[in-house]
Amino acid sequence: MQIQHNFSLKKYNTFGIEAKAREFVAVHSVDELKEVLVENSSKKKFILGGGSNMLLTQDIDALVIHVDIKGIRIAKETEDFVWIEANAGENWHEFVLWNIDHNFGGLENMSLIPGNVGTTPVQNIGAYGVEIKDSFVSCEAVNIETQECKTFDKEECNFGYRESIFKHEAKDKYIITSVTFKLTKQNHKINTSYGDILKELEKNNISTPTIKDVSNAVIAIRQSKLPDPKELGNSGSFFKNPIISRDHFEKVKALFPDVKHYDVSSEQVKVPAGWLIEQAGFKGIRVGDAGVHKNQALVLVNYGNATGQEILSLSKEIQKTILDKYTIAIEAEVNVI
Repeated sequence: MQIQHNFSLKKYNTFGIEAKAREFVAVHSVDELKEVLVENSSKKKFILGGGSNMLLTQDIDALVIHVDIKGIRIAKETEDFVWIEANAGENWHEFVLWNIDHNFGGLENMSLIPGNVGTTPVQNIGAYGVEIKDSFVSCEAVNIETQECKTFDKEECNFGYRESIFKHEAKDKYIITSVTFKLTKQNHKINTSYGDILKELEKNNISTPTIKDVSNAVIAIRQSKLPDPKELGNSGSFFKNPIISRDHFEKVKALFPDVKHYDVSSEQVKVPAGWLIEQAGFKGIRVGDAGVHKNQALVLVNYGNATGQEILSLSKEIQKTILDKYTIAIEAEVNVI
């Protein structure tokens, strides 16, 4: 474990933003992580996972600890279920495919989401009607101050829509080192009702889909709409889909009768942020090397040499326009650093 100085983070964030870390170290085990924390207890620290859910707008004047702990194991299993523990440094999509290869169901709708396993509970990631909380059992985390290990169960994580305890009370206090999921071994709960999954399956003449069929459909849909971060810098969905009160929604609908929406409850309605952004005329626009993707208005992109500040400036312009036009506030889903 060698601490490197003035280290470029361009390859460590999916936006491909050029920013530097004052100090940088990668850890490959919990013991290494604890050792780094003990030996650098007085230093300001920044924890880095897969770099998929952040926008770097400046250099990081801290010790950046890259959590690169690998490993997947079966913790326990019954005839119907299996408990899988994956270490934080595992690539999320590769982990999903590993489970599908073993016929373990529950994560297939979240195929091709960028990032690593360790950051999935922080954001309670989700896609196509499924969220992490649906299969999450617990996660192991190290206390940054005391180096003690703690297990957070599902209830303690306080999951919400793209929310968890790790974005609030536990923020900057713990480093997640592994996550355990409860998945099905048979009688899989196939979820094809959300988005375009059913259309994609019908296109391929699949009437009784397997979990692999669902995964393949999700991958095809995402690849048709979302740019590959290796080819075009991005962080997936930049904004959360706003959830507003039904009263608020009715006022919006009175002015914009064709507004897309999904009922969350009798009192709340979700409005797709991508639809709002597209209707406001931002889809496909480019300002220098910062832009909005041509196929998916929810995704901001770096065409090559955009700075984090330029992408942030574009995002704020979008937020202001949506608020002025629709009286709806949209929040960034990515962490702005």
